[in-house]
Amino acid sequence: MLMAKSPSPLPTSLRIKQRLEKAGQRYFANDNIAEFIEAGEHEQLLAEVSAKMQTVLESLVIDVENDHNTKGTARRVAKMYLNEVFKGRYHKSPPVTEFPNASNLNELMIVGPITVRSACSHHLCPIIGKLWIGLMPNQHSNLIGLSKYTRLADWILSRPQIQEEAITQIAELFMDMVKPDGLAIVMEADHFCMHWRGVKEADSLMINSVMRGSFLKNPSLRREFLSLIPRKG
Repeated sequence: MLMAKSPSPLPTSLRIKQRLEKAGQRYFANDNIAEFIEAGEHEQLLAEVSAKMQTVLESLVIDVENDHNTKGTARRVAKMYLNEVFKGRYHKSPPVTEFPNASNLNELMIVGPITVRSACSHHLCPIIGKLWIGLMPNQHSNLIGLSKYTRLADWILSRPQIQEEAITQIAELFMDMVKPDGLAIVMEADHFCMHWRGVKEADSLMINSVMRGSFLKNPSLRREFLSLIPRKG
Protein backbone atom coordinates (compact mmCIF):
# COMPACT_ATOMS: atom_id res chain seq x y z
CA MET A 1 0.00 0.00 0.00
CA LEU A 2 1.42 3.38 -1.00
CA MET A 3 1.79 5.94 1.75
CA ALA A 4 0.35 9.36 1.01
CA LYS A 5 3.03 11.98 0.57
CA SER A 6 3.09 14.72 3.17
CA PRO A 7 2.39 18.13 1.70
CA SER A 8 5.41 20.24 0.82
CA PRO A 9 6.20 22.88 3.45
CA LEU A 10 5.13 26.38 2.53
CA PRO A 11 7.83 28.83 1.46
CA THR A 12 8.98 31.02 4.34
CA SER A 13 7.70 34.17 2.65
CA LEU A 14 4.23 32.66 2.36
CA ARG A 15 4.14 31.61 6.02
CA ILE A 16 5.06 35.15 7.06
CA LYS A 17 2.49 36.59 4.68
CA GLN A 18 -0.25 34.35 6.11
CA ARG A 19 0.55 35.52 9.66
CA LEU A 20 0.38 39.14 8.56
CA GLU A 21 -2.95 38.67 6.82
CA LYS A 22 -4.43 36.71 9.72
CA ALA A 23 -3.51 39.59 12.04
CA GLY A 24 -4.93 42.14 9.60
CA GLN A 25 -1.48 43.72 9.40
CA ARG A 26 -0.42 45.78 6.40
CA TYR A 27 2.86 44.77 4.75
CA PHE A 28 3.64 47.54 2.29
CA ALA A 29 7.24 48.07 1.16
CA ASN A 30 7.90 50.66 3.86
CA ASP A 31 6.29 48.69 6.73
CA ASN A 32 8.21 46.85 9.44
CA ILE A 33 7.21 43.16 9.69
CA ALA A 34 9.82 41.97 12.20
CA GLU A 35 7.34 40.77 14.83
CA PHE A 36 5.86 38.30 12.33
CA ILE A 37 9.20 36.64 11.56
CA GLU A 38 9.87 33.67 13.84
CA ALA A 39 13.19 32.33 15.09
CA GLY A 40 15.20 30.77 12.27
CA GLU A 41 13.05 32.23 9.51
CA HIS A 42 15.35 35.12 8.70
CA GLU A 43 17.99 32.72 7.38
CA GLN A 44 15.31 30.73 5.54
CA LEU A 45 14.00 33.91 3.94
CA LEU A 46 17.55 34.80 2.92
CA ALA A 47 17.91 31.44 1.16
CA GLU A 48 14.54 31.89 -0.59
CA VAL A 49 15.36 35.40 -1.83
CA SER A 50 18.79 34.20 -2.96
CA ALA A 51 17.25 31.39 -5.04
CA LYS A 52 14.76 33.75 -6.66
CA MET A 53 17.43 36.34 -7.34
CA GLN A 54 19.40 33.63 -9.12
CA THR A 55 16.48 33.09 -11.50
CA VAL A 56 16.29 36.87 -12.11
CA LEU A 57 19.95 36.90 -13.17
CA GLU A 58 19.38 33.88 -15.39
CA SER A 59 16.35 35.56 -16.98
CA LEU A 60 18.61 38.52 -17.74
CA VAL A 61 20.71 36.04 -19.75
CA ILE A 62 23.73 36.28 -17.48
CA ASP A 63 25.98 33.20 -17.35
CA VAL A 64 26.11 32.92 -13.56
CA GLU A 65 27.81 29.52 -13.77
CA ASN A 66 30.89 30.63 -15.69
CA ASP A 67 31.06 34.40 -15.15
CA HIS A 68 33.44 34.82 -12.21
CA ASN A 69 31.96 38.26 -11.45
CA THR A 70 28.42 37.00 -10.89
CA LYS A 71 29.10 33.74 -9.07
CA GLY A 72 27.53 34.27 -5.65
CA THR A 73 25.90 37.54 -6.70
CA ALA A 74 22.39 36.25 -5.98
CA ARG A 75 23.21 35.52 -2.33
CA ARG A 76 25.16 38.75 -1.94
CA VAL A 77 22.17 40.74 -3.21
CA ALA A 78 19.79 38.81 -0.93
CA LYS A 79 22.01 39.54 2.10
CA MET A 80 22.24 43.19 1.09
CA TYR A 81 18.46 43.54 0.89
CA LEU A 82 17.58 41.67 4.10
CA ASN A 83 20.48 42.76 6.31
CA GLU A 84 21.39 46.21 5.02
CA VAL A 85 19.39 48.34 2.60
CA PHE A 86 15.97 46.95 3.61
CA LYS A 87 16.83 45.90 7.18
CA GLY A 88 14.24 48.32 8.55
CA ARG A 89 11.54 45.90 7.32
CA TYR A 90 12.95 42.71 8.83
CA HIS A 91 14.66 43.83 12.05
CA LYS A 92 13.09 45.29 15.16
CA SER A 93 13.61 48.88 16.24
CA PRO A 94 17.07 49.54 17.72
CA PRO A 95 17.09 49.81 21.53
CA VAL A 96 16.66 53.36 22.81
CA THR A 97 17.55 54.67 26.26
CA GLU A 98 15.24 57.47 27.40
CA PHE A 99 16.07 60.11 30.01
CA PRO A 100 13.69 62.35 31.95
CA ASN A 101 13.85 66.06 31.16
CA ALA A 102 15.31 66.81 34.60
CA SER A 103 16.44 70.32 33.63
CA ASN A 104 13.04 71.23 32.16
CA LEU A 105 14.54 72.04 28.76
CA ASN A 106 12.08 74.04 26.68
CA GLU A 107 14.26 75.67 24.02
CA LEU A 108 14.82 74.74 20.40
CA MET A 109 17.21 71.85 19.86
CA ILE A 110 18.35 70.65 16.43
CA VAL A 111 19.97 67.36 15.45
CA GLY A 112 21.67 67.12 12.08
CA PRO A 113 22.70 66.86 9.44
CA ILE A 114 22.12 63.12 9.61
CA THR A 115 23.26 61.26 6.49
CA VAL A 116 20.40 59.07 5.29
CA ARG A 117 20.26 56.27 2.75
CA SER A 118 17.19 54.60 1.34
CA ALA A 119 15.85 53.12 -1.89
CA CYS A 120 13.05 54.38 -4.09
CA SER A 121 10.15 51.94 -3.88
CA HIS A 122 9.37 52.57 -7.56
CA HIS A 123 12.69 51.46 -9.06
CA LEU A 124 14.76 50.34 -6.02
CA CYS A 125 17.35 52.98 -6.90
CA PRO A 126 19.31 54.67 -4.09
CA ILE A 127 18.12 57.79 -2.26
CA ILE A 128 20.97 59.52 -0.42
CA GLY A 129 20.72 62.76 1.48
CA LYS A 130 20.63 64.69 4.74
CA LEU A 131 18.07 65.01 7.50
CA TRP A 132 17.58 67.68 10.17
CA ILE A 133 15.36 67.24 13.22
CA GLY A 134 14.16 70.14 15.37
CA LEU A 135 12.49 69.62 18.75
CA MET A 136 10.78 71.80 21.32
CA PRO A 137 10.84 69.63 24.46
CA ASN A 138 8.70 70.17 27.53
CA GLN A 139 8.96 68.98 31.13
CA HIS A 140 7.25 65.71 30.25
CA SER A 141 9.42 64.92 27.22
CA ASN A 142 11.51 61.75 27.09
CA LEU A 143 14.98 62.80 25.96
CA ILE A 144 16.99 60.24 23.98
CA GLY A 145 20.69 59.90 23.24
CA LEU A 146 22.03 61.85 20.27
CA SER A 147 23.10 58.74 18.33
CA LYS A 148 19.58 57.30 18.64
CA TYR A 149 18.19 59.93 16.27
CA THR A 150 20.54 58.59 13.60
CA ARG A 151 19.80 54.93 14.38
CA LEU A 152 16.02 55.41 14.36
CA ALA A 153 16.04 57.50 11.17
CA ASP A 154 18.15 54.79 9.51
CA TRP A 155 15.70 52.12 10.71
CA ILE A 156 12.80 53.95 9.01
CA LEU A 157 14.73 54.75 5.85
CA SER A 158 16.24 51.27 5.42
CA ARG A 159 13.12 50.17 3.56
CA PRO A 160 11.83 50.82 0.04
CA GLN A 161 10.46 54.34 0.46
CA ILE A 162 9.26 57.47 -1.17
CA GLN A 163 10.67 60.53 0.53
CA GLU A 164 7.30 62.12 1.31
CA GLU A 165 6.14 59.07 3.30
CA ALA A 166 9.51 58.39 4.94
CA ILE A 167 9.71 61.82 6.53
CA THR A 168 6.16 61.45 7.89
CA GLN A 169 7.02 58.06 9.43
CA ILE A 170 10.07 59.60 11.11
CA ALA A 171 7.97 62.45 12.48
CA GLU A 172 5.37 60.07 13.92
CA LEU A 173 8.08 57.95 15.53
CA PHE A 174 9.74 60.89 17.31
CA MET A 175 6.44 62.50 18.32
CA ASP A 176 5.42 59.24 20.00
CA MET A 177 8.80 58.61 21.58
CA VAL A 178 9.89 62.08 22.75
CA LYS A 179 6.46 63.72 23.17
CA PRO A 180 7.71 67.26 22.48
CA ASP A 181 5.59 70.41 22.17
CA GLY A 182 6.73 70.63 18.58
CA LEU A 183 8.77 68.79 16.00
CA ALA A 184 10.23 69.85 12.65
CA ILE A 185 11.99 67.70 10.08
CA VAL A 186 13.64 68.68 6.81
CA MET A 187 15.06 66.14 4.38
CA GLU A 188 17.16 66.95 1.32
CA ALA A 189 18.11 64.05 -0.95
CA ASP A 190 19.42 62.90 -4.32
CA HIS A 191 17.23 60.35 -6.07
CA PHE A 192 19.25 58.06 -8.30
CA CYS A 193 16.19 57.05 -10.31
CA MET A 194 16.61 60.59 -11.69
CA HIS A 195 20.34 60.04 -12.34
CA TRP A 196 20.37 56.55 -13.86
CA ARG A 197 17.16 56.45 -15.86
CA GLY A 198 14.36 58.60 -17.23
CA VAL A 199 15.40 62.21 -17.60
CA LYS A 200 18.94 61.49 -16.28
CA GLU A 201 19.03 64.78 -14.39
CA ALA A 202 22.12 64.84 -12.18
CA ASP A 203 21.63 68.08 -10.23
CA SER A 204 18.03 67.94 -8.98
CA LEU A 205 17.37 67.51 -5.28
CA MET A 206 14.14 66.84 -3.45
CA ILE A 207 13.59 68.88 -0.29
CA ASN A 208 10.57 68.43 1.93
CA SER A 209 9.55 69.15 5.49
CA VAL A 210 7.12 68.11 8.20
CA MET A 211 6.07 70.49 10.96
CA ARG A 212 4.13 69.42 14.04
CA GLY A 213 2.83 71.21 17.13
CA SER A 214 4.50 74.52 17.95
CA PHE A 215 6.53 74.53 14.71
CA LEU A 216 3.28 74.43 12.75
CA LYS A 217 1.55 77.09 14.84
CA ASN A 218 4.44 79.51 15.45
CA PRO A 219 5.92 81.07 12.27
CA SER A 220 8.81 82.65 14.19
CA LEU A 221 9.90 79.31 15.60
CA ARG A 222 9.62 77.72 12.16
CA ARG A 223 11.75 80.50 10.63
CA GLU A 224 14.36 80.12 13.38
CA PHE A 225 14.66 76.38 12.74
CA LEU A 226 14.90 76.79 8.96
CA SER A 227 17.50 79.56 9.29
CA LEU A 228 19.76 77.31 11.40
CA ILE A 229 20.03 74.33 9.05
CA PRO A 230 22.86 74.68 6.50
CA ARG A 231 21.45 73.01 3.40
CA LYS A 232 23.20 72.55 0.04
CA GLY A 233 20.72 74.77 -1.72
